[in-house]
Amino acid sequence: MATSNRRRLVIVESPTKARKIAGYLGDDYIVESSFGHIRDLPRNAADVPAKYKGEPWARLGVDVDHGFEPLYVVSPDSKSHVAKLRSMVKDASELYLATDEDREGEAIAWHLLELLNPKIPVRRMVFHEITPAAIRSAVDSTRDLNMDLVDAQETRRILDRLYGYEVSPVLWKKVLPKLSAGRVQSVATRLVVERERARMRFVTAGYWDIDGVFNTGIDGKAANRTAGGADDKAGGADEPATFGATLVALDGTRIATGRDFAAETGQPRDGVLALSEERATALAGALAETTFEVTSVDERPYTRRPYPPFITSTLQQEAGRKLRFTAQRTMRTAQRLYENGYITYMRTDSTNLSETAIAAARAQARELYGERYVPAAPRTYNRKVKNAQEAHEAIRPSGDTFRTPGQVAAALSQDEFRLYELVWQRTVASQMSDASGQTVTVRIAGVSAADERAEFATSGRTITFPGFLRAYVENTDDEDAERDDSEKRIPAVAPGQPLRADELTPTGHQTSPPARYTEPSLVKAMEELGIGRPSTYESILRTILDRGYVWKKGSALVPSWTAFAVTGLLEAHFARLVDYGFTASMEDDLDAIAAGREPGVEWLTRFYFGSDAEHVGGQDGGLARSGGLKRTVAERLGEIDARGVNSIPVGRRDSDTVVRVGRYGPYLQRGDDGGERASIPGDLAPDELTPERIDELLAAPSSDRVLGRQDSTGYDVVVKAGRYGPYVTEVLPDGASERPRTASLFKSMTPDSVTLADADRLLSLPRVVGVDTDGAEITAQNGRYGPYVKKGTESRSLESEEQLFTVTVDEARALLAAPKTRGRRTAAAAPLREMGNDPATGQPMVVKDGRFGPYVTDGETNASLRKDDDVATLTEDRAAELLADRRARGPAKATTRRNAAPRKATKKATAKKATAKKAGAKKAAPAKKA
Repeated sequence: MATSNRRRLVIVESPTKARKIAGYLGDDYIVESSFGHIRDLPRNAADVPAKYKGEPWARLGVDVDHGFEPLYVVSPDSKSHVAKLRSMVKDASELYLATDEDREGEAIAWHLLELLNPKIPVRRMVFHEITPAAIRSAVDSTRDLNMDLVDAQETRRILDRLYGYEVSPVLWKKVLPKLSAGRVQSVATRLVVERERARMRFVTAGYWDIDGVFNTGIDGKAANRTAGGADDKAGGADEPATFGATLVALDGTRIATGRDFAAETGQPRDGVLALSEERATALAGALAETTFEVTSVDERPYTRRPYPPFITSTLQQEAGRKLRFTAQRTMRTAQRLYENGYITYMRTDSTNLSETAIAAARAQARELYGERYVPAAPRTYNRKVKNAQEAHEAIRPSGDTFRTPGQVAAALSQDEFRLYELVWQRTVASQMSDASGQTVTVRIAGVSAADERAEFATSGRTITFPGFLRAYVENTDDEDAERDDSEKRIPAVAPGQPLRADELTPTGHQTSPPARYTEPSLVKAMEELGIGRPSTYESILRTILDRGYVWKKGSALVPSWTAFAVTGLLEAHFARLVDYGFTASMEDDLDAIAAGREPGVEWLTRFYFGSDAEHVGGQDGGLARSGGLKRTVAERLGEIDARGVNSIPVGRRDSDTVVRVGRYGPYLQRGDDGGERASIPGDLAPDELTPERIDELLAAPSSDRVLGRQDSTGYDVVVKAGRYGPYVTEVLPDGASERPRTASLFKSMTPDSVTLADADRLLSLPRVVGVDTDGAEITAQNGRYGPYVKKGTESRSLESEEQLFTVTVDEARALLAAPKTRGRRTAAAAPLREMGNDPATGQPMVVKDGRFGPYVTDGETNASLRKDDDVATLTEDRAAELLADRRARGPAKATTRRNAAPRKATKKATAKKATAKKAGAKKAAPAKKA
């Protein structure tokens, strides 16, 4: 084929983006998806090619002794797609790498270059919104590959691998198997644990005040004057004749409020008066006949500026508060809006708007609300966000003119519409006028019958011009707090004016512990501390929830006892690694690498091996001077007392009660090993484990019952109540090396009725039924979802638990030879929905109902629907995305990988420089051999 007839190839990350962009570029271009990353560090030992398995660095996937060279592998599910991309490159005249314009997108583009080895001109194409004009502009204005961004992303990836792979094994040995540590994940977990510790230490205090209702004695139509003066909305309206105020001082001593009590003692601070119920009731009675007067009126102008446009973190926070979206749901919905051309790129820390966007927002505000709602000059926002990600603009509606929510409603799902509306409102409001008005504070005094001077106070606000509040009002993290822009009107009063008390009501209060984090408030806390990057907050939240470090109680994030043990271990022995300042400083250094000011290899060397340098991580160098991560872990592993780490003191300060984190769940223990024990309910939050609750749990009769001693082993057998139901287990002698056998009770059994003979049968499972014709062993097993027979990876359900002991080898062969069924149905279940063809495989996609819930399949790959996916509203794009993600994760066990080779340290700088030159000069260098 002649070069002039060959089309240009554009590679993006997702099929949705590919289809959208293809419609804008025309027939001269072919647009294809990479389905995200096409290669990565090995996930486990099975991913490491055989030629590297003997290397001392193979478990890390990074050759730490030779310039921290990463070992990149292509997953088996991606190999066929990589072959397809290579074939397409051969038939193309030019290659456009159009991945996202951030560190991750830049790295994907570099990996594509390394793996595809193009012999044609290569161009880096960037854009931050998917509209015809933006795509055409991106094609006409390509740039070079930014190797500083690639180096920063690679350094971050290697850093996280070293941290996780060195520290996680410590947790396996000292806490529980299969736990994980992470550079940001562990610090985020510590934040949640510290908040729960504060709640556990908190001592509730009760206090009282008096709420009064005061009457001006004016019949509503008095002076046309509000708390702030003229009101363009309510001029001439009736003024309220009464208003409320609260007791604030008695004989010159301030009345205590909630903030005046020490959190850990419940005692009031010096200089305040804490009223008891009796004192408040007596005072209210003594003030009943008192005539009050206004002692002061303080009026001030009120002005509130609009909020800046959304960045990634503020979008997650506000969607969580207003829409009750999780961070994952927010980012997934924003991704769909971006890829379909409705909003600009959603991973950004910039609050800037382009000139065309500012003009569009001002024009829309002027059209919808009027000329006076638009300030004379455009508003600019130059907020400095720590660890800012590379991006040009804030999140806003795409295009040079904004579509209103009503104009796009028919094309969007409910989630998409609600999020688009939020983005649209925030963007338009950011270019509107200030809200203005007046605030007034009134103080009132009266002398009681007992000659005590009581002072009351109240504050009000009148909004005289709503400004941007017509378009948008932001929520707060504290739902009980008074809105900063809310309106409260009080009547016009003047100093010296007499007032009558219509009501004086003693009111009791209790202090409250600090609120648990929610997803929005934890994102806000991490952003303020400079921990992590806003674009990664969603994945951090998902990780700590999926790992079981945190669970949700409503919208609140509650740490598990495992999180307490892990955090305690890291604080005691690796304090630097979970220090907030140190973690934030590492982000600063990664930004320096991205800016080309810091070589990534030198920084990794100091972090991992240590150094005599003055600093690493931008702080005082504690980790570097202590020998680096590798030596620190090796030296401190032996000093960690596993028993101490897994014993968390609870109850009263002088108590010997602890929570122990055990293999089968947390439990209470009072005294030494022979003392009282009790399981902890799984839904009991740590701060709810009060001394009274501890006594109640320990006093409850134990459900453990000794069934007898086995003749075959000589071990006692006990029936216990576990987190997942009753079970029987052997009691092994102290020091035994083997693990006790355990087995769940059948549904027909109860802890009270089960016998030793029943236990012997249960503990004999799984039972070897026989051998199939191909020599493979067939077993009968009892699982979480019922009894089944199994051969290799194939399994079939049995009709009853008793069949576990009666099923024959012939019956088992027949079951395994039959197609899989759902429950007791004899035919395969019909699909819940039929969808289009998968763009990656060309096979039809259907949604089916599985044992673990609905899933989408193309006949070869199965992907479970996520929590926020709905069968009825699932789109073809979302189904393809789920399948692509499942393929990218690969199977549980994989064969030796091809397309894997570490980049040689001695050639690293040269190779990267050549790659950067290749992208700019349109000339490709050879890719690494697979």
